[in-house]
Parts: sequence; structure tokens; C-alpha cells
Amino acid sequence: MAAVADINNILNNVKRIHMIGIGGSGMCPLAEILHSMGYELTGSDNNDSAPLQRVKNLGIQVYMGHSAGNIGNAELVVYSAAISQDNPELIEARNKGIPAIERSYLLGALTKRYKNCIGVCGTHGKTTVTSMITQVLIMENYDPTAVIGGKLPLIDANGRVGKSDYMVCEACEFVDTFLKLSPSIAVLLNIDNDHLDYFKTMDNMAASFHKFLSLADDAVFVNGDNELSLKAAKDIKAKKFKFGLQNGNDYVAQDIDVHDTGTEFTVVFNGQSQRVKLHISGEHNIYNALAAFSVCHYLGVEPENIAKDLETYHGAGRRFEILANTNGVCLVDDYAHHPTEIKATLSAAKRLPFNRLVAVFQPFTFSRTAMLLNDFIEALSIADEVVLTPIMGSREKNTYNISSYDIAKGLKNCTVIDTFDEVADYICESARPGDIVITMGGGDIYKAAYKIRDRLTKQLQPK
Repeated sequence: MAAVADINNILNNVKRIHMIGIGGSGMCPLAEILHSMGYELTGSDNNDSAPLQRVKNLGIQVYMGHSAGNIGNAELVVYSAAISQDNPELIEARNKGIPAIERSYLLGALTKRYKNCIGVCGTHGKTTVTSMITQVLIMENYDPTAVIGGKLPLIDANGRVGKSDYMVCEACEFVDTFLKLSPSIAVLLNIDNDHLDYFKTMDNMAASFHKFLSLADDAVFVNGDNELSLKAAKDIKAKKFKFGLQNGNDYVAQDIDVHDTGTEFTVVFNGQSQRVKLHISGEHNIYNALAAFSVCHYLGVEPENIAKDLETYHGAGRRFEILANTNGVCLVDDYAHHPTEIKATLSAAKRLPFNRLVAVFQPFTFSRTAMLLNDFIEALSIADEVVLTPIMGSREKNTYNISSYDIAKGLKNCTVIDTFDEVADYICESARPGDIVITMGGGDIYKAAYKIRDRLTKQLQPK
């Protein structure tokens, strides 16, 4: 990889860039930004996808599969975190002495080019809040650039290139990647017990979030109801604003009304109040909306306009995304992969008018599953029935001797099923009118969701 000291200036010295894994959800928006800036791009990927088609539609040369020859005459190689170090294109870059940097370094370099960069961090809710802020700023003609972890329906993509000096992006704490960014405004949603294989202790995690907040030179927005978030925000020099449900915060949600189609509440701030109506459920989304509201208000958007724009928001891709409502069965896909997220998602679903809640969960990483085993069992027990798939290890090896059967042992009504095809068959055979089925996980469980949707739809077709 290029020397770290050179990273922030490396874009000033190159014209031709090759991107390995260019169709990934995190890489595609960066490719679009670089393309708009006039860089000559090529890329490679193993899988076709909607983001990859977006890249191709820009006229960027994309190679399917990875091969040493793909990097051509590139002056810089960028690779996604999913790319292994023995990738033939990375090896070729090293052999040729071409600088190669991981995606997060590129994002960090790009954030320096925007005067108003809003970085959204926290264990949970980053995609939702980034999406909400982006939606409001688009609708209020701020024309922001955005890098989002899920698809925002308003733009039918997980990123966009704007012409203003505003940028909104997720700031992920995983292995401290967010410390490469240069935010003018930092948003801290919460701190929870995740990635402890890296951070080791919650104090270490809070210290990393403190470092990120310290990077903001304008303002920080912090969940005032979350003790660790307040600890991370202590002694921050930038202007500080707190949001939450408890009195004493700068932006407080009051008079909360939860109903079948969403949530309504009043934001009280600086002697003013504004009623907000959301078409997404759950207390966690009240916090998410408060974070977005406070940031957009600080940027000068009128409160009534923020409320109007948030009312048009119906969620991001894989965030309680309704895929089908067929033959009395509601199918939802969600990114929840941490026990806190699973609990929030299933609790919100329990309040909806369905007879039975079926959770289909793919555990993501062996370390998280082993460290939070009892928490997973407790969260999943909210469902009436649970279907588990094997753990998706991602880049990890199973040194923890853990499996999905360890979760299943602690649940009363749980089945472990090996393949997505078998999952789809099982759900379609056992689901009945009045059920809500939620597929959850940070891996590729969405593939099972689409198989279920296709089978449910096919069952209704006349024979």
C-alpha cells in the first residue's frame, strides 16, 4: 500500500485509477465521484449487480473476473475491503510498483475535497441517518454528494454526485477506518458492544469514537441518552449538540405516538417545536430522525421543511425493506446483524398487526457470534419461530469453534437450514396468512429473501 503520508495527496498526482471490486456497494459511489472529477477509470468484479451496471453506464471499462492484465497502465489501484491480499491484480500492482490503497483511504482523501463533509458514525443506524440527511438536503436543493451503505429509493442508488460543497457519508468504526475521514460535522448515534475482537474493551471503542469526533472542525451531534456516546464527546472543541428522548438534550422527542404505519413525535428545540411523522417504525428510528433533524436544522433547513421531507422517507434498502405482501404473508428484508439491531427490528415488527413473526437469520462473523452468543439468543427469542443459516465468516476463520447450532440450542422453536434454496422452500411451505417473515443479517441473506419472494409470487400464478 502507498505510504500513509502520501495518501491524502495521492489523488493530486494520478489520472488513471483501477478499482478492484468496483461493483461493491461501497466502491460504486466512489467510482462515480472519481468519474465526475475527470479521472480515467477501469475496474473489475466477480459478480454482476445493479451498482456494477451503474458504473458500466458511465462508460467505465469493467472486467468480469480478476486478472493481472486488468490493471493496464493504471497509476493507482484501489481495492475494496473484501479483496484478499493474494488477488492477482493486487500482486501485479505490487510487482509493478503501482500504489495500492484500500477503499477507506480513498474515501478519506475525497472527504478533504468537500468544505461541508458530514460524517455519520455509531454502532447502529448509520445508513438510515445518512439516507435521511441526504434525502432532506436533496429535496431542499443543497445538491449533496453522498456515500450511503444502502440504496436510497429517492435516487435508486447508494450514492450520488452533487455539484455543491456538501458531502454526506457513513463513517464506519470497523478497524478504525473512520479515522481516515475529514468531517466538518460529525454525528455519533450510539456506541454498542461490537467489533470487540478489534477494540477489546468498550473504553477502547469510546476512545476511538472520541478521536473521530475530534476530527470535526465545525460541530458534533451526539446521542445524549447514550452514556458511552457522551463519554466519547467529552472535551470536544467543536460546537456540540445533543439529541434524545430525555430532557436536557438540545433536540428532544416528546408526545410520541406509535401506530401501525409508523411513528409521530414532536421535536422540541431552542424554545421551538415541530411535529414529525415517520413512515418507519421503532424507537431506534426516532433517534435516527432526531439526528437527521438536528443536523439539517443546523445547516439552515427550516424545521417544517425537514418534517415534510422526512415524511417522504420510507427507508433505505435492507432497512426493514418490504419485498412482498403476498397471499397474506408479508416478507421483509433487514440488515440487522447485531443483537441490539435484531431486538429493535423484531420488537418493531411485533407491534405490527400480524399473527406470527418468523425470523430468518444469517449470523455474520464467527467472532461476533461467539462473543455475543447469549445476546443473540435473547434477541431472537422475540420471534415466534426462528430459522438459522450457517454463519457467514467473511474474512474470518472459525477459531472460535462456533456454529449456528449453538444459537439454536437456546431457542424453543428454531430450525437450522444449510442452503438458501432449502430456506425458501421451508418458508413457502410453512408460511400462512397473517405471518410476517423477516430475513436478517449483514451477509448475503438477502439472496434467500429474493428466492422466498419469487417462490411466493409463483405460488399465486395460475397453473
